[in-house]
Amino acid sequence: MTTVLNSRPDTTPVRPAPTVRRVGLVGWGAIGRVVGTALAEGRIPGAELTCVIDNRPLVDAPAPQLSFEDALAVCDLVVEAAGQAVVREWAERVLTSGADLLIASTGALVDPELTARLRAAGPGRVYFTGGAVGGLDLLQAVRGLGPLTSVTLTTTKLPATLHQPWMNDELTARLRTTTEPVEVMRGTARDVPVKFPKSTNVAASVALATGDPDLVEVVVVADPAATLTRHVIEAAGPHGSYRFEVAHRPDAANPATSQVVPHAVLRSLGAVVGRAGQIL
Repeated sequence: MTTVLNSRPDTTPVRPAPTVRRVGLVGWGAIGRVVGTALAEGRIPGAELTCVIDNRPLVDAPAPQLSFEDALAVCDLVVEAAGQAVVREWAERVLTSGADLLIASTGALVDPELTARLRAAGPGRVYFTGGAVGGLDLLQAVRGLGPLTSVTLTTTKLPATLHQPWMNDELTARLRTTTEPVEVMRGTARDVPVKFPKSTNVAASVALATGDPDLVEVVVVADPAATLTRHVIEAAGPHGSYRFEVAHRPDAANPATSQVVPHAVLRSLGAVVGRAGQIL
């Protein structure tokens, strides 16, 4: 699923859409490598990899490595695959430069002040992708029938992928020694992505689909037997009830990310650049 977060006012001048979108890719990690390689090989018609942006010197990127400032001078579409901090620092500047922005780290968007600024920014547009979870398009459609009364997301991952610097010694020890599932945190989709910036972007994606981060209850579970990362969405309202469950293999290089995430980004990228025969 690809969703537009903001829209341009009719009177705002926009940069003409080129035949081929010049893509700047932010991040050359587990997600960025897959996305960048596909772009470099021409697997996304209508998009070409113009540059890669990363805070580390790169030797194997298939396009020139540029600073963010230099990238904005030559790109009309920026794909973020580097974390919530990048969204917070650069998203507005990308949009005001006239470039569009596709966000993978949706956790940043539970910040109401940031989201308000991005909705007002332009002339570039901002999109987000659902990443490792499905059913978000249906949840968006259901909103047309009226508000949901309950939404719960239960995310289960390996303990090592969930450890955070803010955890106390007791919780850290439980994560390291547990032989059974442990509930690590329970809170809203506004609170949890801030606590787990690399592991719970799905919570923010569900919140964006339902339209209310405070409605979405998020349960984070650490399970030493979780060879697959599991997300279960349960939602209900006066018009019906819904349940979606997905289980993905974690990325070998970065177990905090599911293997499917870069392919979700590529699907969204294909939609943004106008791949034929696809419903957003």
